Amino acid sequence: MSDPGLWLTLLQAPGIGARSAAGLLQHFGSIDKVFSAGNQDLQALGVSAESRRAMRKPDSDLLERSLEWLGRDRNHFLALDDEAYPALLKTIPDPPMLLFVRGNQDCLGLPQLAMVGSRNPTPAGLDTARMFARHLSVSGLAITSGLALGIDSASHRGALDAGGVTIAVCGCGLDRVYPTGQESLAESIIEGGALVSEFPPGTPPSRKNFPQRNRIVSGLSVGTLVVEAARASGSLITARHAAEQGREVFSVPGSIHSPQSRGCHHLIRQGAKLVESAADIFEELGAMVGVLAESAQQDEPREPATPAADQDRSHQQLLISLGEETLPIDTLAERSGLTAREVSSMLLILELQGLVQTAPGGRYCKTTRR
Repeated sequence: MSDPGLWLTLLQAPGIGARSAAGLLQHFGSIDKVFSAGNQDLQALGVSAESRRAMRKPDSDLLERSLEWLGRDRNHFLALDDEAYPALLKTIPDPPMLLFVRGNQDCLGLPQLAMVGSRNPTPAGLDTARMFARHLSVSGLAITSGLALGIDSASHRGALDAGGVTIAVCGCGLDRVYPTGQESLAESIIEGGALVSEFPPGTPPSRKNFPQRNRIVSGLSVGTLVVEAARASGSLITARHAAEQGREVFSVPGSIHSPQSRGCHHLIRQGAKLVESAADIFEELGAMVGVLAESAQQDEPREPATPAADQDRSHQQLLISLGEETLPIDTLAERSGLTAREVSSMLLILELQGLVQTAPGGRYCKTTRR
């Protein structure tokens, strides 16, 4: 394993970013040889005098704080030259020179799907994110997101509900949890997954950090799924990074009247894959995730059916109320005795299971496939 002190010293040197660090490593072959190089050799590679001085006399406070954090249980760091550094992330144009990890660092090598969306989603959006995350986790994908409120949190929780692995990429040092109030979720994530950041301990959350961390969310993943997003949502930055990195972009469509769907519809117009089920995602990813596609087809109910014995009684009630008609939510609520919100949530679940489908005019009917 690389000397963390050398990497931390390089990280704090002004003017040396991820790309220049990768160039130095490629030229010299190892971090030790970078630091044993003379000023003339470093200058020839574009390392400024200020950067060279910082490499010779590093910020002792940063080093001490970071090394103390690394000495704690379940805290790790991965450098660009580490064999355990995520292979997919290493292929992006500007991979972070260091990853700080809290939890299980081995999970970063799992096939991952990024799930992102609005911080102010609709109730239906939250249900959709949670159900997709559950199903994708059961099929073998780790769910990667940003620990933000809204769709990010619902995606993490959906994976945890399924007993799957989820990874949160943070926009601050891992000695704190941001946003405030997410501490319990963060602790649940690190039990089997990980919190990840390129920012050293002590780095506060900053507006400029979050667009930067979004490239890591997409870079770790084989694809990015946007569940709900306004036209100016930061989730579209993650989707753009994914496209630029050569990864797949998926988008869940929504109501034409909802501002939270406009970003998703924009992505679809730009060529993102419209998805209605987990199987749509695996169909596009194909060999990238190997046998997971077969698992998704086996695990995801797709055929219409009469209510099974193991289905929740309220879902059975809703399917009976729907019958063979095509009905709006209000009518279904009146027939079933459920609230409109309960009906909306259950319809999302039944739609993901392939038992119902949407019809024009905001109505629903049972699927017609036999």
